[in-house]
Amino acid sequence: MICHRLLTTMLHCSLILWVYKIEAKNRRPNFCDTPSSEDDPLSFLWSVKRNPPAFLFGTIHVPYSRVWDHIPENTKRAFEASENIFFELDLTDPSTITALTHCQLLPAGERLSDILPKDVYRRLKRHLEYVKTALPSWMTAEQRGRGLYADYLFNALTGNWERKRPVWVMLMVNALTESDVKARGIPVLDLYLAQEAERMSKPTGAVERVDEQCLPLNGLDGSQVLFALNQTLIQHENFREGDGNGFYTTDDLIKHYNCGDLNAVIFNQDTAQVPNLVNTSLPLTEQKMARRIDSYFRQELIYKRNERMGERVIQLLMAHPDRSFFFAFGAGIEFNFLDDHVQSVRCKLELVAAVVRRAVGVKEVRWTGGKIARCEP
Repeated sequence: MICHRLLTTMLHCSLILWVYKIEAKNRRPNFCDTPSSEDDPLSFLWSVKRNPPAFLFGTIHVPYSRVWDHIPENTKRAFEASENIFFELDLTDPSTITALTHCQLLPAGERLSDILPKDVYRRLKRHLEYVKTALPSWMTAEQRGRGLYADYLFNALTGNWERKRPVWVMLMVNALTESDVKARGIPVLDLYLAQEAERMSKPTGAVERVDEQCLPLNGLDGSQVLFALNQTLIQHENFREGDGNGFYTTDDLIKHYNCGDLNAVIFNQDTAQVPNLVNTSLPLTEQKMARRIDSYFRQELIYKRNERMGERVIQLLMAHPDRSFFFAFGAGIEFNFLDDHVQSVRCKLELVAAVVRRAVGVKEVRWTGGKIARCEP
């Protein structure tokens, strides 16, 4: 288990850390499904109890303006007070964007039409034509007021798509929705925090490299990529016809985030940046394929990233014991590597702490993030 490894690493280095969720006083917004109560945490801010402190904040990849007013003041104060700000990738570095763009491209001389079956390619072109036609009606008055034109925005979203690898075309299609289009032109939360850190002259850094995010996506074999692209097209074709069952939008993600609800399905989909392909209405053989792909994405884009990023966070904290830190990662990433899926197995931390305590001989390891359900070893 990842948290077992992280706790063991910390304890062996005589760095006994208490990791706990910081509760906020914010009340649930009126649009939340669950009524407000005094016990609502409404916070995606966690703290590593050390002096000076370190904070871990769960973000989502949506325009900051859609969530900023609902982010508790204690999170904003922690950000302002921290000396060092770290992200998954350095989104303010032009070389990061260049590397991300390059990793999406097919080998020189290849085009998407050479790789995809003709039927899939025709359906893809048809869907892109639909998006181009619908896009003017999807744009907001604010976007038009900033001088954005529909053709320009379409080209920005789909540019050079015939030279992209199929897996990246799949991700592109998945982001060509009305709610995603309405979000364009405003920095996502991660980028906004990076820009604010830069404005405040705070040192910034990243715990991942571009290739660590790109290679797993490019590692799917041809049949898996074709299946994933085909299923993504089917989902969007069905959505066009009015069947949105099981289709999570940016608005769904924002609502759950603003309500302080760590819905694993939605947040993991945002963290991995891939669509959910598992559908019980599929034939059995296709269900098996979908589960294999889903398992691959979870392993490569969530679990392995959790472990790698967790180790690097610990290394930074140990290397700079006199510096304060604020780590801003996707909410799915952060909650996973801190407590191995806090909503479903939070009680495991208590058991893990007991095992490590006995093995290493330390006096105390605590989880102080609230009530913990009792679990049998």
